[in-house]
Amino acid sequence: MNADFPRILTLLRKEKGISQKQAASELQISQALLSHYEKGIRECGLEFLTRAADFYGVSCDYLLGRSPDRHGMMLQIEDIPEPDSMGKESTFRGSILPTLNKKLISNSLNILFDLMQRCNNKALTTEMSAYLMLAVYRMFRILYCANPKNQRNLFTIPSQFSAGYTAAAMQFCASDAQAVADSLSFKEKAPSESLQGLAMTTESLSKDYPLFASSLLNLLQNAEHKVLDYRK
Repeated sequence: MNADFPRILTLLRKEKGISQKQAASELQISQALLSHYEKGIRECGLEFLTRAADFYGVSCDYLLGRSPDRHGMMLQIEDIPEPDSMGKESTFRGSILPTLNKKLISNSLNILFDLMQRCNNKALTTEMSAYLMLAVYRMFRILYCANPKNQRNLFTIPSQFSAGYTAAAMQFCASDAQAVADSLSFKEKAPSESLQGLAMTTESLSKDYPLFASSLLNLLQNAEHKVLDYRK
């Protein structure tokens, strides 16, 4: 049985703001049967799947959890907009703090990912990228769940487990990344060019990244101040 289908079917109904009885009527099935579908007690047939996709205006792939995009798009690298693309998504209102922090973080990430490319180690890139994605996931979920009207069915992991599981996964990623990085110090385990790509000084950072180095150095300083604040 597809584990995502019941969750997404329920999510779409609740986001649409209609009752189970109303949705069942629109979908031409009994409320009891729709309840079984939403609880994962029974599997639906292809006819209902396509009918539900048409009713909610999504693709069958989205309903089945095969794509996170409502229209079923499978994201390709060329489809991803640049972080600094213009549009309402990059417009901040009110406090200047979000704009400042976004610039510090975005510019620092430019350096971080360039260093990963220099290092050319797939395992290190995978673990570091996963850690950063988990951090974004965790903070987005906090903001999303702050409004009790937002449907929790957007997420697969139950709320009571989310923080603990995510923190554990981040720790695993950090530990694995550290283990890979430590192995780079042994020449027999890594090409010398990988080590050379990670040779840095504040001067070289400023030279190699004239637009971004100041942001990174400020971020490092702010982060250490934050860490030390917690020790007081």
